[in-house]
Amino acid sequence: MSVPDSTAATSGAATPHPPRAVVFGCAGPLLDPAEATFFRDADPLGFILFRRNCETPGQVAALVTDLRASVGRPDAPVLIDQEGGRVARMRPPHWAAHPPMGVFGALADRDRVAGREAAWINGRLLAHMLAEVGVTVDCAPVCDVPVEGAHDIIGDRAFSRDPALVSELARATADGLLAGGVLPVIKHIPGHGRAFADSHAELPVVDAPRAALEATDFAPFRALADLPLGMVAHVVLKDIDPDAPASTSATVMREVVRGPSIGFDGLLFSDDLSMNALDGGVAERARSVLAAGMDIVLHCNGDLAEMRAVAAVVPPMDDAALERWARARAMAGRPQPADPQELSARLAALLGPLAA
Repeated sequence: MSVPDSTAATSGAATPHPPRAVVFGCAGPLLDPAEATFFRDADPLGFILFRRNCETPGQVAALVTDLRASVGRPDAPVLIDQEGGRVARMRPPHWAAHPPMGVFGALADRDRVAGREAAWINGRLLAHMLAEVGVTVDCAPVCDVPVEGAHDIIGDRAFSRDPALVSELARATADGLLAGGVLPVIKHIPGHGRAFADSHAELPVVDAPRAALEATDFAPFRALADLPLGMVAHVVLKDIDPDAPASTSATVMREVVRGPSIGFDGLLFSDDLSMNALDGGVAERARSVLAAGMDIVLHCNGDLAEMRAVAAVVPPMDDAALERWARARAMAGRPQPADPQELSARLAALLGPLAA
């Protein structure tokens, strides 16, 4: 494979050797020498952490430092899925537990203003926790709109079944994350809430007519289309492209994600290539999501042989992706001052028994 210069900057301007258009996981809590060598040569844009990588604050901070050192870029993004509830890679006793997003929807059903305030505070506290160990991107908030009978893979990870409320609370959460200097990733574009299967295990097919998708599923993503980062789902929208999931469908990307239905112009990640929703080997999957129009391939399982196969077919970031990434980085800025103890107390008061 061709190897970019790992000292290249990601300023957004065209560079001779920009980072490779991929984010990789790693196998464990310490960076293996073979992984470090591979990352040095492959020069991915950044990295993503999972529970297997997160044991203590000191250990995570050291791992993050080592990952960045492997590519020679101290500002390489490090991602994590830290939503709260079931989806939390950093957990007690070393990190605070955060409620699932459905709790904020339940509060907002009773008091819209309180729900928005609580969602913002939660985002700000998440950002504080992540920033302390050097994590700069949170794959949250979930902007999916569940329907009755859908698979529980989303469930209480979603704020509400009301698209307008999802939009409000996702915006508040994203603003809280940004206020803490952490970039949010809205997911799972163009919507996973109607899926009757778990895309980690199989390919979900959504039969709903396009008009229904426009009115519900797409609405929160359309409302948040100005945000910097998004993740595209492995879900077939049968009325738009019956032959391919959104993540590998140029039609869905052109007409929906980048087109008038949503109009998102931020940096787009695929959902994890390791998920069983996709056919073929990982190299074929990587080619497919890039051909559809994704900016960045996401490969999470830390399998070194698979990562080598992905790196062999994924090119450096193109100028459009570099520009989107530069815009994203500019949105985070420096964290605004905040007192985590005061915010935690206020959040507990707002949530009351809902937090239990």
